[in-house]
Amino acid sequence: MARAVAACRHAGIDDSQARLVPDSPESRAAQAVRLTNQNLASLAGTSPDPAADARCARNAAAAATLAAEAARAHGGGGDLAEAAYRSALQASLAAAAAAGGSALGRDEDLNARAEAAERAAVAAVTAAGWL
Repeated sequence: MARAVAACRHAGIDDSQARLVPDSPESRAAQAVRLTNQNLASLAGTSPDPAADARCARNAAAAATLAAEAARAHGGGGDLAEAAYRSALQASLAAAAAAGGSALGRDEDLNARAEAAERAAVAAVTAAGWL
C-alpha cells in the first residue's frame, strides 16, 4: 500500500480526489487507495484467511498500478517512471495470479512470485524517487 500512497503523493493526488464514480485518472487512483485501505482495515481484526489476504494483496497491487500510472503521467514519463509503472503492473498481475483461479492465496509458488514482483516494484518506485 505504501507504493500506491507514495505514487499518489508524487502526482499530487490526495484523498479528497477520490470519487465513488471516478471521472479522471487522479480520482480513480485516489478511490482505489481509499477502497484498499478500507479492505485492509476490515481484515485487521479477523483470523488469517489466505483467500481474503490474497484478494486484498491483489487489490492493493491494482491500486498501486493506477497510482503509478498517474504518477508516470504527472512526471512527464522518463525511463525510471516507465520502469516503475511496468513493475507495478507486473506486481499486480502476479498478485492476481496468486489470488485467482484455484490458488486462492494457497499456492506457495504463486505467492513467492507475487512477493518477488512486489519487491521489484518497491525497488522501481524507490529508484523513480516516488518512495
